[in-house]
Amino acid sequence: MAASGSGGNRVDNGYGSQQSRRRKGPGALATAYLVIYNVVMTAGWLVIAVGLVRAYLAKGSYHSLYYSIEKPLKFFQTGALLEEYLLIAKYLPGIVPSSVVLTAFQVMSRVFLTWAVTHSVKEVQTEDSVLLFVVAWTITEIIRYSFYTFSLLNHLPYLIKWARYTLFIVLYPMGVSGELLTIYAALPFVRQSGLYSISLPNKYNFSFDYYTFLILVMISYIPIFPQLYFHMLHQRRKVLSHTEEHKKPE
Repeated sequence: MAASGSGGNRVDNGYGSQQSRRRKGPGALATAYLVIYNVVMTAGWLVIAVGLVRAYLAKGSYHSLYYSIEKPLKFFQTGALLEEYLLIAKYLPGIVPSSVVLTAFQVMSRVFLTWAVTHSVKEVQTEDSVLLFVVAWTITEIIRYSFYTFSLLNHLPYLIKWARYTLFIVLYPMGVSGELLTIYAALPFVRQSGLYSISLPNKYNFSFDYYTFLILVMISYIPIFPQLYFHMLHQRRKVLSHTEEHKKPE
């Protein structure tokens, strides 16, 4: 979910040494670990994809397919938190252009959707919007982790590179639409149940309205999603045009 302009001068978070990492890359042990991680994550999302297809063929309907892949989805989407620290913040900026801030938002928003919305509000699990973002996530992650794996091995097929920087044009809006529609569907159930809300008075003198928080989460998509989307469009022009230049005969 190019360097982010907001953190270019900070060194203590590991991002300021990006140029050094880009020249040296991770060591042999780190590379082996990263390859294994990305292979496992690719396989995991393939399991989810196969689960969706098998459930669809068995039921003859796309409704309520979430239950067929609920457990692997939770496991592998939560596993992206490990990527957030070990891959994005430490190694991947030296391997593939990546915005740490925007990717962090993408990872955290997906984990949030998985646990704090879809898992917590059972009523939305039958919504078609859940399938919408699950399908978008699944295709995106299979491509993304394959891309990282082959990049680490220095044998990146053009087809995977093309898919990484092209299919997002449809998949990102599709995923975001599913996420927003699912949060919206959860709102009345959250308001009715008071899920995760804290009311006054209490000994901490603190209140929290989860219903309002979800609305603020939806609003946060307005500034963040366009940045992520146009960042990827910029990367697409840069990466694919650079590839085409190398393909031209001298």
